[in-house]
Amino acid sequence: MAHTERLSELIGDIYDAAIDPALWNDVVGRAGFFVGGQVATIFSKSPIAANGHVYYESGIDPEYRRLYFEQYLKLDPTTAGQYFADVGQPVSVTDLMPYDEFQETRFYNEWVKPQGLVDFVSTVLDKSATTAALFGVFRYERDGLVDDETRARMQLIAPHIRRAVMIGRLIDLKAAESASLADTLDGISSGLCMVDGAGRLVHANAAGRRMLDAGDPLFALEGRIAARDLRADRALQDVFTAAQGGDAAVGTQCIALSLTAQNGTHHVVHVLPLTSGARRSAGRSYAAAAAIFIRRAALEQVALPELIAKTYRLTPTELRVLLAIVEVGGVPQVSTVLGIAETTIKTHLRRVFIKTGAERQADLVKIVAGFASPLAS
Repeated sequence: MAHTERLSELIGDIYDAAIDPALWNDVVGRAGFFVGGQVATIFSKSPIAANGHVYYESGIDPEYRRLYFEQYLKLDPTTAGQYFADVGQPVSVTDLMPYDEFQETRFYNEWVKPQGLVDFVSTVLDKSATTAALFGVFRYERDGLVDDETRARMQLIAPHIRRAVMIGRLIDLKAAESASLADTLDGISSGLCMVDGAGRLVHANAAGRRMLDAGDPLFALEGRIAARDLRADRALQDVFTAAQGGDAAVGTQCIALSLTAQNGTHHVVHVLPLTSGARRSAGRSYAAAAAIFIRRAALEQVALPELIAKTYRLTPTELRVLLAIVEVGGVPQVSTVLGIAETTIKTHLRRVFIKTGAERQADLVKIVAGFASPLAS
């Protein structure tokens, strides 16, 4: 019971951070401790541009953080695998490569080992064509490698972090007091509708009202918010009902519900419970159980490396070696840049040749160039 209460309290604080970003660093630290590590972060990085950014963190050494993004991100053998992981899927080092191979890398010996770290478990919160936003937890020697319990705890907490981060990005508040939250939300560009536990509309901002007046993809039927897609509507109604029971009751339902309008445009819906935490006063002002945020979805392109990997069923490490061969040159040069033994590079390269049908390194260059060209056959 004590464990359940602590988890419920943490989930409530996560959702409070959606409307008060000042809470995030503390919440991230507590979420990391729940998962099983002393250091945690919400950050983004790109396997394409080899850059990234830390949004919120707890316990990270500033100097090692600087070194990572300035020098070691491009050497990190786990970056591609973390990016390609499905949203919400916990990923650790051993999910991506043999651990003894990881220990051979420059990244491990120059950045991981000196800090006493042994593992890192992450989950994708959101992803674009070039960049992934992730929540991650570091494991020290005393914590051991990521195990099944760690993964299970990550799966419990990560969906709530994802929902809060995505809603917070829509609100973009510096520090809104919950008592004036409803008034503040009226000014956001995304559509906002507040509903009670039965899904009845109790308040809408200007953008939300315009959407409902248009009746697509959400509309109001006898005062109740509904989606034109029957499956999506059932999911919404279930979330509205669950919201009356508090944050934990909402669970992982409707983290980012996709809706398609009659003209073919795509929209994304997020639901924020208002019956717990600091959000309670805002919900109480309108007798609301939940706030619905809806925005038009941007059309995302598939990243070139991801397309290559999916086409030839390459592992993250095989993809990394392929791209390095194309960009850097021969095996000795790639070995130096990636900090991996030449024998290991050759092993992965042989597998790449088999999967792609290439016979020479020059053929690999042509394959990658063909994907990059819009005129490729």
